[in-house]
Amino acid sequence: MSAIVTRSDCQRPDAPAGVSARRAFGPNHRWKVLGIGVAANAGFSATFSGIPATTVAMRQGYHLHNASLGLALGLLGLGVALSELPWGVLTDRWGDRRVLLTGLGATAAWLFIMAMLVVPTKMAVPGVTLLSASLLVAGLLGGSVNGSSGRAIMGWFGEGERGFAMSIRQTAVPLGGGLGALILPSLALAFGFAAVFGLLAVVSALSAWFAWRWLHEPPAESGGYAAAAASGPAPLRNIEVWRMSTAIGLLCFPQVAVLTFASVFLHDFAGMGTFVTSASLAAVQAGAMAMRVWSGRFTDRHGNRRPFLKLCSALSAFAFLALWLLVIGAAGAPWLLALLPLMVVVAGISVSAWHGVAYTELATLAGAGHVGTALSLANSFVFIGFCLVPIAIPWLLVVFAWPGVWLAAAICAALAWPIFLRPA
Repeated sequence: MSAIVTRSDCQRPDAPAGVSARRAFGPNHRWKVLGIGVAANAGFSATFSGIPATTVAMRQGYHLHNASLGLALGLLGLGVALSELPWGVLTDRWGDRRVLLTGLGATAAWLFIMAMLVVPTKMAVPGVTLLSASLLVAGLLGGSVNGSSGRAIMGWFGEGERGFAMSIRQTAVPLGGGLGALILPSLALAFGFAAVFGLLAVVSALSAWFAWRWLHEPPAESGGYAAAAASGPAPLRNIEVWRMSTAIGLLCFPQVAVLTFASVFLHDFAGMGTFVTSASLAAVQAGAMAMRVWSGRFTDRHGNRRPFLKLCSALSAFAFLALWLLVIGAAGAPWLLALLPLMVVVAGISVSAWHGVAYTELATLAGAGHVGTALSLANSFVFIGFCLVPIAIPWLLVVFAWPGVWLAAAICAALAWPIFLRPA
């Protein structure tokens, strides 16, 4: 998660020499900023990754079939995809603080409304249209979190730390998603979706409070912002930024398949219960957290971000090919079903380990003055995946069954390999 910005809180990068920041920060304040930022981003991740983990309970509670379920989850991703770029451009103009406080506060309010009005009761069950529209609005508001991500990390941290810091920031996604996958399905089964949406509203509200209290832009005299700045074309006119963003989006397609339908796959095809499905998704998120932190430190030390990204796309393609073969083999050898949760975890971790490295490289290409726009462009492609993948999977199931789903995931990962930039 990025640090949060208010121009009145600190000296602007273009302020005249001798104008000091209004607020003084200690030498280790950047770690507090990063830590609180991770907490805020994890709050929204619990929403967009945690809600899909409740697919089995949602299908039962809202009386949905797979196509309707995919539509509802897809519109959650569509909302984020549509709002990412506007939020990002606004972040570069307003600053992270205003954008994030506005978005988190509105998201908390909307989730509370959903907890009151868009949940199944004994008297009535909301239709798929109301549920889908509500999730669409939640995505539109929550996109502000991603739109403000990463901007101030380029200012608070130097070149030798940025990959590590951005990777720690990216652990917020699997952290929130893992907690959501671990808690929300059981919460939905035990207390219903009023408890699910209510808990998520509280998390967003707490994140907004922490952001208001502690997250600020670094003072200009720290030198980080100047070091992060780079000359060159604006992100929307930079072909390298577009290539990186496209590759990031493609490599997220198989990840979204795991996040949204792995629980349905393990339940329907492998016959696993709620505990195994929740534990498998939580293991994916925990493994992704560890790998993102390691990959950030590793690429900082070796200066090999671009080769690392190409390697991750290739390994992800092979992992989903292995899952595809295992599913085909399970049809003739039922004992292989017990291996499916493990293979889902392996494939899910392999396709989730690279995010911090990719966003660091993308932010470096864009320069600090355009970080919000560039990262939001990439996140637009990511959440197009969150929209299209849940809608496409039910149709792939009809035509090709589960082997077709995981083969398509392998193809998407393989396509990202030539699009990622070659070493400079």
